[in-house]
Amino acid sequence: MKQIYALFFLILFFGCKPQTKLTNMKKKIVIAHRGASGYLPEHTMEAKAMAYAMNPDYIEQDLVLSKDDVPVVIHDIYLEDVTDVAEKYPERKRKDKRFYVIDFTFEELQKLNVTERFNPKTGEQIYPNRFPKGRGNFKLHSLQEEIELIQGLNASTGKNIGIYPEIKNPAFHHKYGKDIAKISLDILSSYGYKTKNDKCMFQCFDAKELERVRKGLKSDLFLVQLIEFPEETKELAHFASYADGLGPWYTQILDKKVGEKWQFTTLVKDAHKLGLQVHPYTFRADQLDEFSSFEEMMQVLFFEANVDGGFTDFPDKMLAFLSK
Repeated sequence: MKQIYALFFLILFFGCKPQTKLTNMKKKIVIAHRGASGYLPEHTMEAKAMAYAMNPDYIEQDLVLSKDDVPVVIHDIYLEDVTDVAEKYPERKRKDKRFYVIDFTFEELQKLNVTERFNPKTGEQIYPNRFPKGRGNFKLHSLQEEIELIQGLNASTGKNIGIYPEIKNPAFHHKYGKDIAKISLDILSSYGYKTKNDKCMFQCFDAKELERVRKGLKSDLFLVQLIEFPEETKELAHFASYADGLGPWYTQILDKKVGEKWQFTTLVKDAHKLGLQVHPYTFRADQLDEFSSFEEMMQVLFFEANVDGGFTDFPDKMLAFLSK
């Protein structure tokens, strides 16, 4: 109950701030990556409510099917690095020593506690300065539950924050006779997400599956092809035959730094020539790698490389930067 009160406080505190507006330039799209995951455990309803209150353009949902075909909002097909499944269901571990979402009913999954991401072998928290591991009473939830939260808040606040679902590992699901794409699209359609105008961007790493979504399942949603590997950057023309956007790992945009200036690959320009929006992942204020600050990272990618939007664990920081 305390967490519910805290949620409403967060919504009231952040929600009363005016939504940022960009002037004299094309608006950049802010996508809350797994919710406000820099502050609360990823893909929890609490993280989504906090993200909503920050006023991003979209909130992301990663989807994996349960044993009884419920799309569960979780980043991986495994459970052991964000839940206490090893304690609650030790006997359900497979031979590879992993616990799979698909082996549990939705009712069983709801009995698990969700925590900040950690290394199952060492127990160490991946991002040590984030929400303390093992604290709170966070739970898994379904795509339907999250849509109802976001649509309900849109109704009560007058905002129009969108959703950005990703189907995870469709080939794995097909191996078990489960069509995660069709199940997810049917749910989205039942909640009014049918066309490019419905504030829903649908993403996947599997190019064959995303092409099937467009051509086989006849979806008219805004489709985003996620990419990670160098060879995929050579397939842009094919991606543009069915997708509307490209979601690259941000390092695929960077070439090299000469002095204080970054030079870039042709990825963004090539994508734009084909009519593809570019939304790189992931902007993290606590994992900067090539950059000296989060501000430098955003300046370089948004305004020097000219990407159209970005996935971030810290939507408030991105919005504050873009509002300047």
